[in-house]
Amino acid sequence: MKALINTVGLLLLLTVYCTAMPQALNEMTPGSCCFQFYTGRVPQLQIISVIKTHSSCQEKGFVISTARGNEICVSQNVNWAQRAFNQQQFSSK
Repeated sequence: MKALINTVGLLLLLTVYCTAMPQALNEMTPGSCCFQFYTGRVPQLQIISVIKTHSSCQEKGFVISTARGNEICVSQNVNWAQRAFNQQQFSSK
C-alpha cells in the first residue's frame, strides 16, 4: 500500500513539473501559466497560433504553437511575440 501511495505521489510531481516546462506544455488552456520563458526567436512561418496566458498568472506570457507541434512560452514583453499575437488577432477578424 505504501508503494502505491509513493508511486501516485511521484506521478503527481512529474505531472506538475512537466506542465511548468516552456517547451513541453501539453494541451495549453487559457487558464495555464508559464513559469519559464524561451529567450530565442521563433520564425514567423513556424508559428501556428499565439495565445495569451491567463490574466491571473504571475508572469504574463504568450504560448506559441509551432508547425513542429511544440508549445513554447514567451514573455509578453518580447516585441516579435507581440507582433505575432497582434497579427493573429487582426487576421482572425
